[in-house]
Amino acid sequence: MSITIRQRTEQNEFLLLSPFAARASETRGRERPIPPCEIRTDYQRDRDRVIHCKAFRRLKFKTQVFLSPEGDHYRTRLTHTLEVSQVARTLARALRLNEDLTEAIALGHDLGHTPFGHIGERTLDDLLSGGFRHNEQSRRVVEVLENGGDGLNLTWEVRDGIEHHSGAGFPATLEGECVRRADRIAYLNHDLDDALRAGVLKDFELPADCLRVLGDTHGQRIDTMIRDIVAESENKPHLAMSPRVESAMNGLREFMFERVYRDGWRDPEEKRCDYILRALFGYFCEHPGEMPEEYIMITYRDGLERGVADFLSGMTDRYATRKFQELFVPSSFRIF
Repeated sequence: MSITIRQRTEQNEFLLLSPFAARASETRGRERPIPPCEIRTDYQRDRDRVIHCKAFRRLKFKTQVFLSPEGDHYRTRLTHTLEVSQVARTLARALRLNEDLTEAIALGHDLGHTPFGHIGERTLDDLLSGGFRHNEQSRRVVEVLENGGDGLNLTWEVRDGIEHHSGAGFPATLEGECVRRADRIAYLNHDLDDALRAGVLKDFELPADCLRVLGDTHGQRIDTMIRDIVAESENKPHLAMSPRVESAMNGLREFMFERVYRDGWRDPEEKRCDYILRALFGYFCEHPGEMPEEYIMITYRDGLERGVADFLSGMTDRYATRKFQELFVPSSFRIF
């Protein structure tokens, strides 16, 4: 009997991948078993499920760092996700890891991010009892919120990698580690690029000691970090960086937090975003019946605040702003 395309792919994984790679045929499986596909492995199916879900499409209208930028070339949460996927897949290929699993995790890692970027995350973290963390919400999206409450039914390895791409926990697979490393590489470099484009930073202000190690251009810095991880991690059970490059990357990260992420240049916009989300949270806690039915059901099962937080975190920037206008701004005063 001839084997299927999927079985041939799974056999190739045993022949070609590193002993430390996650193989699709050895997955810990899904919460609800499904018949195997003749063409795609389980990790390939997970990647496709993420790409086709509603939460993925909404990423194009969610803020990365710059709120409502006028230029066409600033990153959004979607373009950030694609850049993370590219870096993570490059790492996985160089280290002979499972690219399909890596890509599925990377494409899903920020599905739970709020409108208005980390500003929105901070607001919901303050409002929701027990706190709000976007990495945990991303896992909740794929397990609970998509498909009207059925979730995407992804494999355990993808869900684990999504949750542990940031935060205190650590991924169970090297593919998850690739995404965790790629996330930091991508956001540090593209946020720096956007900050220069916006005039928030000037070239001469960048930390010279970090650039001497990492490189003077966007491409050089990414190349340095990727090459260093590959050199330090080949045939090892965990990913690592050399002390020299990691120190330079951490120095650049500290600079970005001081001058871009935490600096006061966007305080007025942050206050407006915070105000919008707080107003919407209060309104829907008082009028939960005005939310879509799927979120009303969550309030019965998981509590009122949880259902409202799920609804708000799924909003795009523009939808949250329009909903605020619809609820709180007299119609004659609205500007669309």
